[in-house]
Amino acid sequence: MLKVLLVVAAIAIVVWFLVRLTLRRLDGGTSPRPRVIGPDDDPDFLRGLDRPRDPDDD
Repeated sequence: MLKVLLVVAAIAIVVWFLVRLTLRRLDGGTSPRPRVIGPDDDPDFLRGLDRPRDPDDD
């Protein structure tokens, strides 16, 4: 009985890898995820820090 369980588990793992590989190929492969840009990486934000603030902005 244990041998049957091990064979079924091995087949399930192989099927899982094949499905995963197929879905990746259909998706166009692994694409790099877009990097999150914080305000300290934004040149316009950093440039705006040097400007004096208007008192009307409050």
